[in-house]
Amino acid sequence: MTYKEILNYADEMLNFTLFNINTNAISIAELFKFMVILSVFLLFSRMLKKRFLKNLLNRFHIEEGLQFTLIRISQYIIISIGFIVAFQFIGVDLSALAVIFGFLSVGIGFGLQNIASNFISGLILLFERPIRVGDRVTVSDKEGDVMNINIRSTTIRSLNNISIIVPNSEFISSPVINWSHGDTRIRVDLDVGVSYNSNLEVVLRSLKEVALENKEVLKTPEPEVHFVSFGDSSWDMRLRVWTDNPKRYYYLRSDINCAIVKKFRENNIEIPFPQRDLHVRSTVPLPTRVDKE
Repeated sequence: MTYKEILNYADEMLNFTLFNINTNAISIAELFKFMVILSVFLLFSRMLKKRFLKNLLNRFHIEEGLQFTLIRISQYIIISIGFIVAFQFIGVDLSALAVIFGFLSVGIGFGLQNIASNFISGLILLFERPIRVGDRVTVSDKEGDVMNINIRSTTIRSLNNISIIVPNSEFISSPVINWSHGDTRIRVDLDVGVSYNSNLEVVLRSLKEVALENKEVLKTPEPEVHFVSFGDSSWDMRLRVWTDNPKRYYYLRSDINCAIVKKFRENNIEIPFPQRDLHVRSTVPLPTRVDKE
């Protein structure tokens, strides 16, 4: 086979019609052009994100969640333009595609219903922003930080450093606890029991000092100490504090509990063990022993 024959054979293969869209014949060469143009737009969107948009938004001191939303919307717009340009470049009329996709949607609509729901939910998350990148959330008893919001799902990094992939529809149709939404301040209640022999004034003052000495506890709202109830073996007290860092919730609780133990030991305040008094009373006379002769 000569060089010219090889070129003719390759030309025939590249221009071989695979299928038709309306009156447009789609060949291997047309598909290759389509993929090249779309890849260029994809690369452009990534370069725009890394080298331009990120630096530009940082200069305006825009918070991280809003930056992510603006960048992701910009990428979607660029990719959509890329699809339009690619179809136009290979001579495909978008109106013809709309008719074809309309027929396909009737046939496979039920199969793609879940995907469509997650896609629309993803758009709602980006525009309405009930959750943002960096927020601490709890979804279906899974707690973690929002790392990424994609078209179909959202990635949450759990407290155990495990990535949890949650469908976007879960954030729209199910209850979601967002620890960081709006006001980042949260209340922390710590319960502790003290002995009935304790000096109540010293107990109240000691708990208040523990709260005020912790740097993560907010001064406004002011920490509060409540006498909750008379327990079986203790006075049940409650220390109520506020913090503006939800991600430090567990650390703050541990630090304050340790500080309470130290403060109580300094002031000779006893944290009692549960006590039970057992009274045994017999109402049945016991038989006496009779010795046989």
